[in-house]
Amino acid sequence: MEDDIMDTATLTSGFTQQFGHAADAMFFAPGRINLIGEYTDFNGGHVFPCAISLGTYAAVGTNDQQALRLYSANFADQGVLTVPLAQLDTPKDGRWTDYAKGMARELVAHGAKFDHGLDIYIYGNLPNAAGLSSSASLEMLMGTILQDTFDLHFSRVELVKMGQLVENNYIGVNSGIMDQFAVEMGEANHAVFLDTNTLQYASVPLDLQDNVILIMNTNKRRELTDSKYNERRSECEEALARLQKQLDIKTLGDLDGDTFDEYSYLIYDDTLIRRARHAVVENQRTLRATKALQAGDLATFSRLVSASGVSLAYDFEVTGLELDTLVTTALQQPGVLGARMTGAGFGGCAIAIVAKDAVAAVQAAVGQRYREVVGYDADFYVAEVADGAHKLADK
Repeated sequence: MEDDIMDTATLTSGFTQQFGHAADAMFFAPGRINLIGEYTDFNGGHVFPCAISLGTYAAVGTNDQQALRLYSANFADQGVLTVPLAQLDTPKDGRWTDYAKGMARELVAHGAKFDHGLDIYIYGNLPNAAGLSSSASLEMLMGTILQDTFDLHFSRVELVKMGQLVENNYIGVNSGIMDQFAVEMGEANHAVFLDTNTLQYASVPLDLQDNVILIMNTNKRRELTDSKYNERRSECEEALARLQKQLDIKTLGDLDGDTFDEYSYLIYDDTLIRRARHAVVENQRTLRATKALQAGDLATFSRLVSASGVSLAYDFEVTGLELDTLVTTALQQPGVLGARMTGAGFGGCAIAIVAKDAVAAVQAAVGQRYREVVGYDADFYVAEVADGAHKLADK
């Protein structure tokens, strides 16, 4: 992944080429992987993500046009797209700029004032639609740019909440808060242990001993708004509503496995029981896994990571041929302690905890099997756990 890190000279020269003047500052926001705690964030549970060194870069300068002039090297054919600051309330148009415009719009709704325009040159090295949170990366990058440039005084958690509002109210994805939180609050060589009910969090050292996290990309495109993500949330909400007829709970995360089992007759629907069971037990798994990692028990942590994957495949049904092939093949390889899909599923990426000296062999074996079954290649990256969104000059 080191080879993919953006050279700042390339970033600034790209800015000058597009806008005809020098950039004033540069920024970076990472992507994220979630180690365990999937589909628990909107169910009031715990999550355990970390930021990674792949992400989204920006070079920024001012303009006198009272507009955001936005250019992405990843969508060079679209050229410079202009968003007038007086028209931030216009509907989304399905372009990548919706995430940037949505974040500016949300900041204004919370009291921000922009007295001049900005030219922004963006380059991202997150694989497109891979489930590594490229949208949250762009949202928090934009929030960081606007906060710094206009000397705003929002807390980092306030920026995180605004990023989630962009997804929910502007983009139309009923996502939880995990992605934005990990992208903004991440810390190098640490994972974020987050209670999504209270937003209390801890930065936990990610000591994998002689192992690394291998990201395995299916290269199957996934668009959250086109997937069954919102359907899964609706199913969990219906299961919760049935349980609330007798239980004084606010979220599925309020339950432990025994209590859920005792009251599951209130749901009495095969699909809804499986969806809710995943949310409840996954939350408990995340609590146990985090304690195991803190205690140095990497074997237990890794088994729980794998158990999460089984639950996502069979109870929550968000994997599919591509992810299942990567995960099951990885688990058969010497040197692999655990593996599961990560993110929303339906494509995207899986992760494996792999001994450092076994990475090449695992990648070769999993890659060969994936091509045999799926018909095209998977991509592999060793994850480097990075800091959250920041101004590059400050690092």
